[in-house]
Amino acid sequence: MDIDFDDLEGFDWDQGNLEHIKKHDVAREECEQSFLNKPVFINKDETHSQKEERFRLYGQTDSARLIILIFTIRDKKIRVISARDQTKMEREEFRKRR
Repeated sequence: MDIDFDDLEGFDWDQGNLEHIKKHDVAREECEQSFLNKPVFINKDETHSQKEERFRLYGQTDSARLIILIFTIRDKKIRVISARDQTKMEREEFRKRR
């Protein structure tokens, strides 16, 4: 999955996506950290890409919390749609891949 992050201009946050990630007890800062911390794995989210291209990011926060983000790119900005903790199976796969 090739996304040229050098062309992007930051994040697109509003009340809607901030409230959604809060329901899963994930902070805005944790989402942003997961894009910067290595390793990070990104796959296209084929299931939810009907209206716009969506991606699934497997990453970790500064505190080593393993999370998954669903995001899209809008107007050169990363728009996080959802964020949650990785499941046990996802954590095992993440650890194997790094």
